[in-house]
Amino acid sequence: MQGRIIKGIAGFYYVYAGDGRIYECKAKGVFRKDGRKILVGDTVEIDILDEDGCIGNIAKLNDRSSELIRPEAANVDQALIVFALAHPKPNYLLMDKLLLQYSAQGLPVILCFNKDDLVNDGEADRAVSMYKDCGSRIFVTCAKDNKGIDELKAALKGMLTCVAGPSGVGKSSLVNCLQDNVTAKTGDISRKLERGKHTTRHSEIIPISEDTFIMDTPGFSSFDVFIKDAEELKDHYNEFIPYTGCRFQPCSHTHEPDCAVKDAVDKGLISTERYNGYVQLYNELKNLRRY
Repeated sequence: MQGRIIKGIAGFYYVYAGDGRIYECKAKGVFRKDGRKILVGDTVEIDILDEDGCIGNIAKLNDRSSELIRPEAANVDQALIVFALAHPKPNYLLMDKLLLQYSAQGLPVILCFNKDDLVNDGEADRAVSMYKDCGSRIFVTCAKDNKGIDELKAALKGMLTCVAGPSGVGKSSLVNCLQDNVTAKTGDISRKLERGKHTTRHSEIIPISEDTFIMDTPGFSSFDVFIKDAEELKDHYNEFIPYTGCRFQPCSHTHEPDCAVKDAVDKGLISTERYNGYVQLYNELKNLRRY
C-alpha cells in the first residue's frame, strides 16, 4: 500500500496511507545499510502486518521530487511563512531571512500576515505594500474569525506546504482552521517577552484532504541565511529585477554611485524597509567571509 510519512519518532514512522488510515511502521534494515535516511514527507510503500492495529513495515522508499535542509523534509511543494501583525510585532528582517532560505532552496513561498484583528487596516496595508513585489503571494488572515482562511486553503490545495515562522504568531491556530479535525496544540503568548511557547516540538505533516497536506514545524526566532556569498544575495530579491541600468556591473546595490536599484528606492518604487534589510544582510554576509 502506498502512503506518505507524516511523522517520525524514535525509529517509528507514521504513514498516512491510501485507505485514509495512519499506520505505525518500522523501516527495513536495507535502508540503513544503504545509508538512505527516511524523511518526513517521503512517499513510501508499506507492507501491512496488522490491519486492525494499523501496524506495518516500510518496504520501499520512492524517489523524491525535492529535499529541504531546514526543515529536513522531502517532497515539499511550497512554503507558507506566517507572521503576526501584532503580538508579537513582526520582525521583518527575520521574514527576509525566511524568504531567502526557501528561495535558496528553490521553493515557492506564500506570505501570510495573521492576527489582522489586532491592527487597523492601514497597518495591514503597509505590511502588504512592503512585500507586494517580492514574488510571493500574500494573504492577510485572522484565525480568530476565519478571515482569509478559505482563500488560503485554496492556495494550499493539492500541495504539501511547509508552515514556518516564529513562535506565537498563530501558526498552530491557522493549521487548526485549515483542517476539519483539530489536532494541533495552540500556545499562549508570554506577555512579558511577547514570544510564544514552543507547542510544536517536531516537524509533522497534517492531512487536510486526500491530496492536501501541511507540515507544521517548530517555532524559532533566528538562524543563519543559507546564502554564503554576499554577491549572490541580490539575485534573490525579486524587486531588483526590473532595475538593471546600474553604472557599474556587477553592482552590489549598496554603495556604488549611479545605482538603478538605489534610485528606485529613492523614487518609492522599491520598499525602503526591504532595501534596508537587504543592505543589513549583505553586510552580515560580507563580515562572515572575513573570518
